[in-house]
Amino acid sequence: MADWFIQQSHQTDITITPKKLQKLLYYAYAWGLVFLNETSDDLRNKLFDGHFEAWVHGPVDAAVYQEYKKYGYQPITEPIVNTINIDDKNVEDVLSQVWSVYSRFEADELEALTHHEDPWIKARQGLDPLTSTNVRLNDEIIFNFYGSKLNQNG
Repeated sequence: MADWFIQQSHQTDITITPKKLQKLLYYAYAWGLVFLNETSDDLRNKLFDGHFEAWVHGPVDAAVYQEYKKYGYQPITEPIVNTINIDDKNVEDVLSQVWSVYSRFEADELEALTHHEDPWIKARQGLDPLTSTNVRLNDEIIFNFYGSKLNQNG
């Protein structure tokens, strides 16, 4: 999924840093849970196998972090060798919607947004703001939080 977002950035004037990539992936994962599952009782349908942890700067998938950390706070310039085609229309729709809504924000704005949302807040409960942790965000809390947002706007 990271390659899909990087490809989009190469096709537009929107740059992606590792932090922004993390937040776009998180929102894709979160909205994927909402759009691909009926209830929080059975969350087996996911866009990808993400494991988001409640890091100081917002949700982070540690495996993706390791892959792109060499860029630091700089834009990811890694070329995409092959065009990324998503075979599943539902997955493509979620990715496109996330790109449409969230790509216009800077990484720090996306970080601030996640810091005001229940999944990250609850995962960091009891921790000082600068304390490192690898506590995972809970899929059920993610589904319920974003599902309630969808219902508010629906």
